[in-house]
Amino acid sequence: MAKLIKVGIIGCGGIANGKHMPSLKKVKDCEMVAFCDIVPERAEKAAKEYGTENAKTYVDYKELLADPEIDVVHVCTPNRSHSFITVDALEAGKHVMCEKPMAINSEEAKKMLDAARRTGKKLTIGYQSRFRDDAQYMKKEAEDGTFGDIYYAKATALRRRAVPTWGVFLNEYEQGGGPLIDIGTHALDLTLWMMNNYKPLYCVGTSYHKLNKDTNQGNAWGNWDPEKFTVEDSAFGFIVMENGATIVLESAWALNTLDYREAVTSVCGTLAGGDMIDGLRINGIRNGRQYVLKPNFNAGGAAFFDGERGESAADREERLWIEAVRNDTDPLTLPEQAYTVTRILEGIYTSAKTGDIYRF
Repeated sequence: MAKLIKVGIIGCGGIANGKHMPSLKKVKDCEMVAFCDIVPERAEKAAKEYGTENAKTYVDYKELLADPEIDVVHVCTPNRSHSFITVDALEAGKHVMCEKPMAINSEEAKKMLDAARRTGKKLTIGYQSRFRDDAQYMKKEAEDGTFGDIYYAKATALRRRAVPTWGVFLNEYEQGGGPLIDIGTHALDLTLWMMNNYKPLYCVGTSYHKLNKDTNQGNAWGNWDPEKFTVEDSAFGFIVMENGATIVLESAWALNTLDYREAVTSVCGTLAGGDMIDGLRINGIRNGRQYVLKPNFNAGGAAFFDGERGESAADREERLWIEAVRNDTDPLTLPEQAYTVTRILEGIYTSAKTGDIYRF
């Protein structure tokens, strides 16, 4: 029989309810036995909906970590608390999935990375975009050498008017930033992963507070409070890697554009290119002719990672994470990779504030 993996959830808010807990519920030989939230009612509600019959609830996460039966902890709290909760969990002997971004800055992210190495426990970051069918297919093409040497890429996470108005998304102290650290981080993670390049040399960044104070908003999730919108509404970066490769990063919650696409990447290599503009498209030259390949993800075929056809990215992420813990293998998203994402985001924010090039 497979080992039963027991999970504790720290933070029972939006991302826990929208992603982690529903997907964990579907994983075989895995059960959620403990829930913690600073609002007791949220933990109690989560325990009733997703927990075992005897699931425990906590207000203090350290009490949850003291339970020796818990194997894995999912950290689903605001960005500011990712680092110290994760470090404490690793030190308590738990494997940890922490929701993205890894931390609010590289110093805090490095503490998490060091703790994982020191304790020997597994640490992964919740970059679920990697687990989409299109991303999995594109990554396989990259690994097969289809693109050749990827030397230019675009990481795109643009919304026309979709500012999150709940939780602490607009609070710079709690989150460390706005769309760049919230959704730009997914696009950047995808791009670095496709390139298999985690050595940045320098970057230049700009961030804007142009639409924060708008009262004529047309926002997808209702009007935001202009006084509470303290983070940027958009941010952009130009990143040069040590090998000379270039990445352009675009992120926005509110931008006057019709070219809005979220958590996608485009790569250009010496042999071919790929993008996610109209589904997944791979372009190149074959037998002297230009070609475009568009895989059909609605058709049958070999299931990615032996999962069931139609498995969502979130479900696949949670299943493969638990399997990595059970089988003592590396998770798909390594903490070293997520650390580089955080370093680059910090570089873009720093460059935007100083007006100077940021060198790594």
